[in-house]
Amino acid sequence: MASEGREGEHPSVTLFRQYLRIRTVQPQPDYGAAVAFLEERACQLGLGCQKVEVAPGHVVTILTWPGTNPRLSSVLLNSHTDVVPVFKEHWSHDPFEAFKDAEGYIYARGAQDMKCVGIQYLEAVRRLKAEGHHFPRTIHMTFVPDEEVGGHQGMELFVQRPEFQALRAGFALDEGLANPTDAFTVFYSERSPWWVRISSTGKPGHSSRFIEDTAAEKLHKVMSSILAFREKERQRLQSDPHLKAGAVTSVNLTKLEGGVAYNVVPATMSASFDFRVAPDVDLKAFEEQLQGWCRAAGEGVTFEFAQKWTEPRVTSTDDSDPWWAAFSGACKDMKLTLEPEIFPAATDSRYLRAVGVPALGFSPMNRTPVLLHDHDERLHEAVFLRGVDIYTRLVPALASVPALPSDG
Repeated sequence: MASEGREGEHPSVTLFRQYLRIRTVQPQPDYGAAVAFLEERACQLGLGCQKVEVAPGHVVTILTWPGTNPRLSSVLLNSHTDVVPVFKEHWSHDPFEAFKDAEGYIYARGAQDMKCVGIQYLEAVRRLKAEGHHFPRTIHMTFVPDEEVGGHQGMELFVQRPEFQALRAGFALDEGLANPTDAFTVFYSERSPWWVRISSTGKPGHSSRFIEDTAAEKLHKVMSSILAFREKERQRLQSDPHLKAGAVTSVNLTKLEGGVAYNVVPATMSASFDFRVAPDVDLKAFEEQLQGWCRAAGEGVTFEFAQKWTEPRVTSTDDSDPWWAAFSGACKDMKLTLEPEIFPAATDSRYLRAVGVPALGFSPMNRTPVLLHDHDERLHEAVFLRGVDIYTRLVPALASVPALPSDG
């Protein structure tokens, strides 16, 4: 049995486990239950609550704590409500039970990615309001759908809407990753996802013959070029101890398609690749490199994009930047060691940065293995509660940043 209601459980932990039990799991997330849960939180905390349906059945829920100076831009605390699918047979406990073991580990899909952060925002605001605090800047907590499937029916649409513009966001926090060491990772940029399908056409025929100029032969040449590039980037990462994964470009072959029978040489074949392009790469030159690999393989080799992000942005981590100074200063006061990095995958932060909102990815989970999307995803309740404490210090620092030229 799960241990909800166990004597002495912190109410923030109980709330966290309640949120984890809402099955917002792709591909059929129960967003209605999540929105109802958030509306109830807004009511309990005395916060404004706005619902914006960005696509049918896809609602962004905004909980607002108004600041004392409405002329200032706001602070956006973003989290996504959806979680990735599970393979139940590989879990020690039901991934939607939010089981807590005797040591205090909470097992659930979304425990790290990222329902913990959403509740940490709420509980930090609850605490600050109960203590009677008020801050110059308005704080908006946004709970968005569909991040786990690319954000195309979530944040990507939301940032284009008048309701988003009306928030007047000056700075945002979003998700990061756990860190197994004593330090906390903070992400100031991320790699651009390029999903590329390379198609090759060639001469078909009976597979007992040595046919020239086949689709497979030419596809093999492109694959070899791309995998050689992959090895070069991998070695670059391994040979430089100062480089992190986000600073190099990764690529993996994820799909091969083609053929109709063992004894027929196919006229067409394709290979799909997932590139994650580092933010300092010249994207035009990189696309030309892709074209060059295809040309070198021979006639009839082309490529198309299933996804192509072309708006890489870097949020300042310079001490002269007032937002970074407020964030890092609060962390320093708490004696937290920060490790600024480029996020190796993709989050909704890219959409915020692309419309001019500086964003940092931060999930305060140190001494914690990275288990997002993994079997037995879990988080220790003490790490979760310390995260509430951390946001209780970060939120006032950010919401008290003095007036800036960008505030208009």
